[in-house]
Amino acid sequence: EAFARDPRFNILLLPQNVGKRKAQIAAIRRSAGDMVLNVDSDTILASDVIRKLVPKMQDAAVGAAMGQLTARNRNDSWLTRLIDMEYWLACNEERAAQARFGAVMCCCGPCVMYRRSALASLLDQYESQYFRGKPSDFGEDRHLTILMLKAGFRTEYVPSAIAATVVPNKLGPYLRQQLRWARSTFRDTLLGLRLLPNLNRFLTLDVVGQNLGPLLLALSVLTGLAQLALTGTAPWLAALMIVAMTMIRCSVVALRARQLRFLGFS
Repeated sequence: EAFARDPRFNILLLPQNVGKRKAQIAAIRRSAGDMVLNVDSDTILASDVIRKLVPKMQDAAVGAAMGQLTARNRNDSWLTRLIDMEYWLACNEERAAQARFGAVMCCCGPCVMYRRSALASLLDQYESQYFRGKPSDFGEDRHLTILMLKAGFRTEYVPSAIAATVVPNKLGPYLRQQLRWARSTFRDTLLGLRLLPNLNRFLTLDVVGQNLGPLLLALSVLTGLAQLALTGTAPWLAALMIVAMTMIRCSVVALRARQLRFLGFS
């Protein structure tokens, strides 16, 4: 009600809940600015987010730029603390490396700025996405990013633009969220494979690693359990290798972030 009384705001109320994608498109089509800032409803932006994102958009080749995500409810539970660290890794390792090579592969919805002229040519494709014969109702952020890259725009990451978003504080909702995101990753990776020859070779390595890594880890666990069941011997070498790789990675992150808590992330 407070925002509705402010003449700078135009609040759209749709007749029914039609999902994020259609609500997003309705708002974009009714707005007029050169830049469109997407913010999820459970997210609070730092006061300087727009000032941090806009300079990246000065380059006409950039179609979208995302900020750094943190867990707004980080202190709720052990799970929210882990998710906060997971967000740091996803933003300051994965997204930062992708941006270094010209293409963030998924600009996250809690805080992302789009160029209107880029969006205008993509909205019809974005709205009409189908999966297994039905209109898609998941993976909006990744799909819109893939469309941006297919249209020839770069996507960027701005670590100083901070957005705090609410994360699941119980295991059930967290696992459902991760399953939804995983479905989006695997589906839109197939759509994005044609892009890879035109992007830096690092991004091919990154995409292959993101998709094969979890599958190889799952295969290692299943193979280890089969070895234990059939031979009565534990796969100590494989287990120690996984533990060593985990500890090395978390130690490097602890040094980079200058925060000992990342040692516990392992």
